[in-house]
Amino acid sequence: MGADHPESPLRLSRIEDELMRRGVLDFLVHLEAPLVTRSQLERVHDPDYLDALAARAPEEGLEHIDPDTSMNPYTLEAAHRAAGALVLATDKVLAGDVESAFCAVRPPGHHAMPAEAMGFCFFNNIAVGAAHAIAAHGLERVAVFDFDVHHGNGTEAIFEHDPRVMVCSAYQHPLYPFVGAPTIPGRIINVELAAGTRGQDYRQAIEDFWAPAVERFRPQMVFVSAGFDAHVEDPVADLLLNDRDFEWLTDWVVAVARRHAGGRLVSSLEGGYSERAMARCAARHVQILAGL
Repeated sequence: MGADHPESPLRLSRIEDELMRRGVLDFLVHLEAPLVTRSQLERVHDPDYLDALAARAPEEGLEHIDPDTSMNPYTLEAAHRAAGALVLATDKVLAGDVESAFCAVRPPGHHAMPAEAMGFCFFNNIAVGAAHAIAAHGLERVAVFDFDVHHGNGTEAIFEHDPRVMVCSAYQHPLYPFVGAPTIPGRIINVELAAGTRGQDYRQAIEDFWAPAVERFRPQMVFVSAGFDAHVEDPVADLLLNDRDFEWLTDWVVAVARRHAGGRLVSSLEGGYSERAMARCAARHVQILAGL
């Protein structure tokens, strides 16, 4: 998205480097992300929006969607593959080929609205995966856990009125995108956290608000919007989580998946802009998902 933009290609290469450093990379199944189809996107995005976004894709230079979100000539294909990764991961998990999957993708997705790109996001990757689990595989209860430091407003907007999907988001407030519907008991669980919140209070909030709702909902599959920008080292926000807190979060979502969904879990990279902290936490996240 331009020089010095925090959402940079280094984010993915640093994760791969960290997995290699830990000796994990060779123990994982690696799949190339396919292009998402138009029909898969239309489950969560308006057709007119998809047409308008394609029309704005530049042949050179940058096309500014908003002050923080830009497209270059390769962005649209990358976005199609990021969403396609969630479809493939969902298929593989539900086929029983793997128990869980992590989609190391850019651009992120959880701010993408049904008809609006924003917050570095163009297609709502996690929503595409969750909708695919329902439409193509017949699931009736899917949970999305979003621990990015920013509210997953796009995911909420897409599923707000769909009783088959529970969306749980814990985020700093006030902070971008400065919106969010109130909690809808049993369906939309929003946990607003003040700047300076530390890991122990964050964990307690998950136990107090997410856990009871999830136990009643009993999801058949778990999706995770894995943002690592609530880390104390991250420059974009003011929560104070550390590496062990993200390890605890991963253990928590895995336990939910195993208790209710036969371990079926798909996670997708969202935010995380301290490259070193994000790489450490994402690598450990993958290790736990892989049982390593």
